[in-house]
Amino acid sequence: MENYLVHLRELNIESMVVRIILAMIVGGIVGFDREKKGQAAGFRTYMLVALGAAVTMILSRYMDIMLNTKWASGGAPSGNRTDAVRFGAQVINGIGFLGTGTILVTSKSEVKGLTTASGLWASACMGLAVGAGFYEGTLIGFLLIIISMKILPFIEKAILPKSRNMNIYVEMDSIENIGPIVNYIKKRDIQLFDVEINREKDNAGNNLSALLSLHLPRREEHTGILAKLSTLEGIIMIDEV
Repeated sequence: MENYLVHLRELNIESMVVRIILAMIVGGIVGFDREKKGQAAGFRTYMLVALGAAVTMILSRYMDIMLNTKWASGGAPSGNRTDAVRFGAQVINGIGFLGTGTILVTSKSEVKGLTTASGLWASACMGLAVGAGFYEGTLIGFLLIIISMKILPFIEKAILPKSRNMNIYVEMDSIENIGPIVNYIKKRDIQLFDVEINREKDNAGNNLSALLSLHLPRREEHTGILAKLSTLEGIIMIDEV
């Protein structure tokens, strides 16, 4: 087994096929989980990102070998040497631009797509690891990514609803309706440490909105606070973001 693993670390046809297919598999599995959740980047996107990263890393290995063997005599007279490892760095930079396209800010000032963007970046890193023949690192990274996407959301759902920090998005008839909200917050000894008010109505004629950042004096269910605030006068819609 150890000898076969050493064989796969070498640059040969068999190892290249294994690396590219493995990159597609691990990237595809991660992307499939995102696609089930309706994210912009899904199964094929993650698979192609991992595949491209693996091929790029294999190319850098190939060029490094060739520059030190068959092509060494050609580069020596001019003194030009190419750092093949830079290919991997360029992949990471390129994935940064691709990931930016999945991030957006909703009308509630809520940032969406960060997990998808970070997943793309991690998928590219796994592809680079596979392309370099670092199979152990790929396995560890793959397992941790799956854990972060499959298990950690359940932990978040158990902790966040009772967190002492919460952000509330409110739509109201007029700016005067912010007063009853602030009064209720003060009566509950809740700390209001940031308020962002949007005074302009959009083209569709939507109501004024505000984003409030709160710090609760104790751990409690956020749904109770939202339910009470929703009964105040002039509140059109309220939600936690």
